[in-house]
Amino acid sequence: MAPSAMSRQADWTTSLSEAQPVAYWLEDPGKPHPEPALTGADTCDLLVVGGGYSGLWTALNAKERDPGRDVVLLEGHEVGWAASGRNGGFCAASLTHGLSNGLARWPGEIHRLQELGLRNLDEIEAAVARHGIDCEFERTGEIDVATETYQAWELRDRYKELEQHGLADGIEFLDADAVRAQVASPTFEAGLWDRRGVAMLNPAKLAWGLKRACLALGVRVYEHTPALELKQYGAGMAVRTPYGVVRARQVALCTNIFPNLLKRVRAYTVPVYDYALMTEPLTAGQLEAIGWQNRQGLGDSANQFHYFRLSADNRILWGGYDAVHHYGGRVRREYDDRPETYAKLAGHFFTCFPQLEGVRFSHAWGGAIDTCSRFSAFFGTAHQGKVAYAAGYTGLGVGATRFGADVMLDLLAGEDTERTRLEMVRRKPLPFPPEPFAWTGIALTKWSLARADAHGGRRNLWLKAMDRLGLGFDS
Repeated sequence: MAPSAMSRQADWTTSLSEAQPVAYWLEDPGKPHPEPALTGADTCDLLVVGGGYSGLWTALNAKERDPGRDVVLLEGHEVGWAASGRNGGFCAASLTHGLSNGLARWPGEIHRLQELGLRNLDEIEAAVARHGIDCEFERTGEIDVATETYQAWELRDRYKELEQHGLADGIEFLDADAVRAQVASPTFEAGLWDRRGVAMLNPAKLAWGLKRACLALGVRVYEHTPALELKQYGAGMAVRTPYGVVRARQVALCTNIFPNLLKRVRAYTVPVYDYALMTEPLTAGQLEAIGWQNRQGLGDSANQFHYFRLSADNRILWGGYDAVHHYGGRVRREYDDRPETYAKLAGHFFTCFPQLEGVRFSHAWGGAIDTCSRFSAFFGTAHQGKVAYAAGYTGLGVGATRFGADVMLDLLAGEDTERTRLEMVRRKPLPFPPEPFAWTGIALTKWSLARADAHGGRRNLWLKAMDRLGLGFDS
């Protein structure tokens, strides 16, 4: 390594010297105390398993649909402690992991999916206001940025495709000057600004606010209560916990990356570890140096991409790029910390924003995402319709989990709705193969994606084959 490169690497490492290996959002003094664990037996109309966004929205929407419905929620640790409290806080309208993925998979439904997604985002905004949830909600939109010339051409082509399909409303193509006028990075060559389809928020505060809203409506929440076993019990279901049991008429399974109580569902998702850094608060001069007056979320257009945004106190969250899958799909607490990824992310950060040289990172953390082969959620029922589940949000669950909650409630009610009629809801993605094939295939895909990024986006035979099969791996 050349001396100048070694010096720059040392600067990046120094920027991490005081970073705490904990999620910034979860280190809030306003964090609520956990509810007591379940001891003994309880009964209810609806049992929700999982205290992340998926479970919280399911419990809340169930009570809002029918205030007299008796609802219990079980959380194995504490509400919002996993992906729901560790993500970047991008609350997107998209239900399909972006328009391009939706167009490729459900072209006949894409307009309805877009309409439902925007309605879902509107309803999230309304629920935040209705329940007084202070989660720093800002509907600023998001810009996909190109950092290579070929990516700029791809963004322009994507915009033309959206225009052809009548899907460009609220979306603006930005050339290099226009995108740098929004956020000043010498690496930006173009952008695609979705002005109304994404909101920025504090993810942990959203989860805690949803918990408070559930409690206020009469949901009984038990934390530090893992669900161990699901079985039929008379005309309903029973879920065993370490110190008790809940008997319910219906059950919604909302555990996402954690092992589903229905074993047959587990093959449809694999855990992917994603990592993020948070800077110290920027000074007025540093903010002026980068612009960013409209506070949009940003994400670059590479296969191995970064996502970044401003927090309410003007820190920059910088995450993504590495998507780490451990052999066997293991989910372990020690995987939440990965210094080699933090060093890589720090280097990328200062390449994007060289004018912020000297900024320090205060927090560095990771967490697992439940990814599926089509990148967007899938749904189903079991036990003669008494159990419903949703999973596979692949990093876009901040917004889409509310839609998924409504799908599960529709399925449990046996209702024919515009949601349950969707092909996206009626069909599942392809499952991942067993080990060692899953790990080998994912490793080969990651290598191929990195190679494509380094060679003008050209996809090799492996990626082309995966495209034809409708398979993917993404963070």
